[in-house]
Amino acid sequence: MVRSLLLFICLCASGAAVAQDRRPSHCIAVAEAAPGVIYLHNASFQTPVAEHSVRLRYLAHSAFLIQTSEGLSAVTDFTGFVGNVDFTPDVVTMNHAHETHWTAFPDPAIPHVLRGWSDEPGGAAHHLDLGSMLIRNVPTDIRSAYHDGVERHGNSIFVFEVAGLCIGHLGHLHHMPDDAQFAALGRMDVVMAPVDGGMTLDLPTMIALLQRLKASVVIPMHWFHDGTLGAFLAGMASEFAIESHGAHDVTLSLRTLPERPTVIVLRPKFLTKSE
Repeated sequence: MVRSLLLFICLCASGAAVAQDRRPSHCIAVAEAAPGVIYLHNASFQTPVAEHSVRLRYLAHSAFLIQTSEGLSAVTDFTGFVGNVDFTPDVVTMNHAHETHWTAFPDPAIPHVLRGWSDEPGGAAHHLDLGSMLIRNVPTDIRSAYHDGVERHGNSIFVFEVAGLCIGHLGHLHHMPDDAQFAALGRMDVVMAPVDGGMTLDLPTMIALLQRLKASVVIPMHWFHDGTLGAFLAGMASEFAIESHGAHDVTLSLRTLPERPTVIVLRPKFLTKSE
C-alpha cells in the first residue's frame, strides 16, 4: 500500500514537471540570505556585473537600469530615453498613469516590451523567463478622471528575479495592495518605491507598505526634490538604516544584503557616452 502511494506521488510529480512550461518564481518560496556588505559605487553601465550579482542604476524619475552578470538588461518605466548613448535594453517595462512612465513608440529593436496595463480582464499578465532574469507582474489600480474615478489594473508592480534576489518596482502605485496582491508579490529583497507623498501613495501609507514587505533594501524613486526625499527618510529612520553617498548605482547579491533593513539613496543620472 505504501509503495503504491509513493508511486502515485512520483507519477503526479512527474506529470506536473512535464506540464510546467516555465520556471516557477523563487520569490514565492522561503529563502534566507547571509548578512554582508552593500557595495556602492559610480560604475559605468558598460562595466561587467560581478558574478551572482545585479547592478541597479537610477536613470531618472522612476526609471532604473537593471543589469545581470550574464549581460541581460532591463529598464523600468521606460519613456524611450535612457541617455545620449547607443544602447538597446533586452526588456523594458512601462506604466501609463503618466507620460513620464511610458512611451507609445518604443524602439522596435527592443526584444521585449512589457506594458503594465491591459484591457483584458485581470489586467496585464507577464511571466518572462530569460534564464538569468525572470520578470513577472502584479496588477494594481490607479486613480482616473474616468471609470468612476478608478482605472482597474492600470499599474503593475514588476518583479525581477535576478541572481537569487527578488527585486520589486512599485511603479505608479496608488493604493495599498490587498492580501492577495501581497501574496502574489512573495518575498521582496529589494524594493524601488515612489516616495513623492501625493501623486502616488501618501507617505504614511507607503512607509506602512514597506514595513510590511520587509525588504532588506529600499531604493526611493519618484521624488521631486530633497525636501520630499527627506520627509520619506525621516519617516523610515526608526526602523531602517539610511545610506546616502551620492552614488548613481548599487551592486547587490544575496551575500551582500545588509543585516539591518536599509534605505539606499541613489542619485539619478542618464547614461552618457563618456562612461
